[in-house]
Amino acid sequence: MRTSVRPAKAPRNAAPLAFDPQTFLTRIEEGKTTRRYRSKQVIYSQGDAADAVFYVESGKVRLTVVSTRGKEAVIGVVEPRSFFGEGCLAAQPLRMSTAMAIEPANILRVDKSNMVRSLHREQEFAELFIAYLLARNVRIEEDLVDQLFNSSEKRLARILLLLAHFGKESRPESVIPKISQETLAAMVGTTRSRVSFFMNRFRKMGFIHYNGGLAVHSALLTVLLRD
Repeated sequence: MRTSVRPAKAPRNAAPLAFDPQTFLTRIEEGKTTRRYRSKQVIYSQGDAADAVFYVESGKVRLTVVSTRGKEAVIGVVEPRSFFGEGCLAAQPLRMSTAMAIEPANILRVDKSNMVRSLHREQEFAELFIAYLLARNVRIEEDLVDQLFNSSEKRLARILLLLAHFGKESRPESVIPKISQETLAAMVGTTRSRVSFFMNRFRKMGFIHYNGGLAVHSALLTVLLRD
């Protein structure tokens, strides 16, 4: 007598599938290339045609915008295993920012048409990709609130903690790769001299120290919690 075996069902309380960019990108067979960028090398410039999505395999990328009066502002730092330039998927014709490697970086480029085709074909990953973008939107809103209401000292402390991956489920990285005080000043929205002043204060209080890189202690969080 034959016995039929039914596939086991996943338990109802199973954890939701996490978005794995590498798995998704391996399913895109055409229209993608990987390129190595030097530190301070431009990946694309503000005003360029928005015709591709980019993914950071290694290294870090800085996103900046320049006003009509020539004032430059840093709007974010893109870390490994993160996308950028996805505005093209929302019919953005031109780049709204400039992307530049702030350290040697491997960047994967996916043509817009191939990215759109893959998202249509892979519905499960499309939903996870959208969730990923929404989560990053929340981060952008938090950055805006931080910029509007917090002092430059608190904004600097928050940026250092974010760069050190503080609060993520994975083990935090306490050492931040080399990043200039000019870049930190642009991200905070203040002057280099103010950043230098606060960094010296953080060091004297034991919140940060230099040892082959910038090491951030979790106690820096007290600066954010202070009234």
